Amino acid sequence: MMPTPLARTGPGSTHRLLSIDALRGLVILIMLLDHVRDMFFLHVPVADPMDVAATSPALFFSRLLAHLCAPVFIALAGVSAWLYGNAAHGRRAVSGFLLRRGLFLVLLELTLVGFAWTGRLPPQVIYLQVIWAIGLSMMALAALVWLPRAALVALGVALVAGHNLLSPLHFPADSAWHVPWAILHDRTWLELADGLRVRTSYPVLPWIGVIALGYAAGPWFAATMPARTRQLRLTACGLAGLAGFAGLRALNGYGQEQTWMPGADALHTAMSFLNVTKYPPSLLFLLLTLGTGCLLLLWLERAQCSRPARCLAVFGAVPMFFYLLHLYVLQGLYQLCVHRWGLNQGRVFGFDHVWQLWLAAAVLALALWPAVRWFAALKATRRDWRWLKYF
Repeated sequence: MMPTPLARTGPGSTHRLLSIDALRGLVILIMLLDHVRDMFFLHVPVADPMDVAATSPALFFSRLLAHLCAPVFIALAGVSAWLYGNAAHGRRAVSGFLLRRGLFLVLLELTLVGFAWTGRLPPQVIYLQVIWAIGLSMMALAALVWLPRAALVALGVALVAGHNLLSPLHFPADSAWHVPWAILHDRTWLELADGLRVRTSYPVLPWIGVIALGYAAGPWFAATMPARTRQLRLTACGLAGLAGFAGLRALNGYGQEQTWMPGADALHTAMSFLNVTKYPPSLLFLLLTLGTGCLLLLWLERAQCSRPARCLAVFGAVPMFFYLLHLYVLQGLYQLCVHRWGLNQGRVFGFDHVWQLWLAAAVLALALWPAVRWFAALKATRRDWRWLKYF
């Protein structure tokens, strides 16, 4: 069963565009590629796939593509929250839903998601990653939805554009601000107890700005908004984001601590220019990814009747289900390989070339398609099972 564009009329009506689910599905499949790399490319001696000096262009651009995932997920979470509230629910309902779903995602990160990555119970290391960041951002938005829209936009812009000013700020481990600031902006290790460490991989302060801007953009997707107007706004925001990125990056000034420099050839110069900081996401990282995301959403809206877009929308309709499913499938495959051949990735199993990662991701996407389509149909038909909306 394929999701279809849905229009409602009357007070509080919204228009659910298939393009939103299609964009979410596209970045989910890009995420799958990146996670195949995480599991089966570990033997390749590259500490950072964005290290221009040590990384092949194929690996660099594959990782760069994955930069789209978190910004698009979180911005669309804001849009979806507005659509939920506008569909005759109101701010109180959307605030409560965001709080509950945010708590649900935080618990998932600390339990099922964490175990899927480490395979250890009890864990020795807890990585607070993208699901954690989405959960905390939703909980913050639960409070921010009560602001006037203009104030919400101003706050979102301030957090996205201004948080780089806070990068020099650090607190020692004995400070009362050490843990809160590590969660908000300072990516670091936290020692909770003997044998248990926490990595604040996704500092959340700029992501709160992203979800706030996504919520503020929600009215663009109302049923009363002409498609032409929405598409012009997406075009303007997309081009403005990319132009802002190019201009600021060329100056090597504000918005990105790591400067770019000419490389051995044009390709490596471009790699250096596009090498932006994700943890926490710099202003230039967000201008590049959100600008690209706006243009992709525009393209998918215009192509939403095509079969590829409709297939992508199936994946995007059940993002949390796919996220958990693919992590456990990858971990299961990895453990089977280790059980059969031992910890000798690179000599017996694992991939040696980036094209093999792409092929493996495509094969896995096809293999998981029946389960994803089944769950999407279940979610669309069983409206009485309220827990399904969390997936």
